[in-house]
Amino acid sequence: MTPQLQQAIRLLQLSTLELQLEIQQALESNVMLEMMEENEEEDAEEPRGDESAPFAEADAAGPEQSLEESRTDHDLELQGGGEIPDELPVDSAWEDIYDAVGSGSGSAGGDNDDRDYEYGDTSSETLQEHLLWQLRLTPMSDTDRVIAETIIDSVNDDGLLGSPLEGLYESLREQMDIEFDEVEAVLHAVQSLDPPGVAGRDLRESLLLQLRQLPEQTPCRADALRLLSDHFQLLANHDYAQLKRRLKLDEEALGRTIRLIQSLNPRPGSQISTARTEYIVPDVIVRKVKGSWRVELNPDAAPRLRINPTYAGLMKQVSNASDNTTMKNHMQEARWFIKSLQSRNETLLKVASCIVEHQRGFLEQGEVAMKALVLHDIAQEVGMHESTISRVTTKKYMHTPRGIFELKYFFSSHVSTASGGECSSTAIRALIKKMIAEENTTKPLSDSKIAQTLCNQGINVARRTVAKYREAMAIAPSNERKRLT
Repeated sequence: MTPQLQQAIRLLQLSTLELQLEIQQALESNVMLEMMEENEEEDAEEPRGDESAPFAEADAAGPEQSLEESRTDHDLELQGGGEIPDELPVDSAWEDIYDAVGSGSGSAGGDNDDRDYEYGDTSSETLQEHLLWQLRLTPMSDTDRVIAETIIDSVNDDGLLGSPLEGLYESLREQMDIEFDEVEAVLHAVQSLDPPGVAGRDLRESLLLQLRQLPEQTPCRADALRLLSDHFQLLANHDYAQLKRRLKLDEEALGRTIRLIQSLNPRPGSQISTARTEYIVPDVIVRKVKGSWRVELNPDAAPRLRINPTYAGLMKQVSNASDNTTMKNHMQEARWFIKSLQSRNETLLKVASCIVEHQRGFLEQGEVAMKALVLHDIAQEVGMHESTISRVTTKKYMHTPRGIFELKYFFSSHVSTASGGECSSTAIRALIKKMIAEENTTKPLSDSKIAQTLCNQGINVARRTVAKYREAMAIAPSNERKRLT
């Protein structure tokens, strides 16, 4: 395998952000490469030679193609050598080089400051920092402040107290002369801070703290406080009959009380998020144009590159043999890098077009119409190796009218149907989710009932398969989904 082929394969498996970094490094290390400006016109002279024909044709047409056009495009199989030759001449005139090759306008880091986003440090305030900031504004003794800081350090990401208060007291007592009542009093002070419900010793106490901070005239507040204080376990067990008797409430009043509790936040710490925003730049854009689905590369995913005409022209004028050799090497590397980029783009476009052709039903109707699809299906259709398809679909994203999805999302295993056909696991999960969303909440559907309903529709799935898919979607079992009317 030649170094050039290795480079082409490596570029193929890079994500968009990784590719942009790779391109920036290539621009900085190779004087022969330059990036075209967004609205810069290409040189009028046509590239010469058979080798440049695919590039000129692709550049003129733009980085897009319809599903019908994709079937006639030449293959760019990267396994086993492909179309990339082993050697490129280094003594060609610069006019023979591809003047402008790339995947559309755009930029990758570098000098373009007119960006709508930036990849700076977007880390936000942590929950502990948020609590300590409020603590500094709260008047208290030095001893109480040390206790409060210890309590805040023990608050986990959910906003609940991560260590038993007795354990915190024992560790503090080794450093200072305090009583347990003092630690408990400081805990109540910390629990009065924002966000409501923070530093609760368990879920029940956190919900009670949030209820107590609601205005007294809030409907059902008193009943909700009584329910959480005295009958929390009955609520956890969904024992509504016992709750109605104990609280002396009819079904409608109990329902309003429970809905008030459900409006509270079981994870108050989640309001202070420390997670950094991750930006996804889609590689492929799919849209419907005049009734047909069109696939095109995202023009902002990679810049348009070309050979720098100034440095290329100097090759004929350099008399020093060493400098001339260096410039020729840079020229060869630049040509291969541009060719590898174009190969990556065309391979990605071909695979994405094939995926869209298979999954038209998903684009039209959603997940319930997703077809079973495996890597072998696409590999066989486009004439590539499965490992190539795996590289193309890893960390590559497609923007569709239904959202942004990783290309791997469109592949799923299948379940046999009664008619001898196949139904994808994604479609089955969507059907299960739809049935649960439409179920009678007073009598939720059991996994066995869902499996039976699917079998009646011709989809042969076992109860344990339904349970596995339901758990993967973080949907509770039927006994926990039961609700009052």
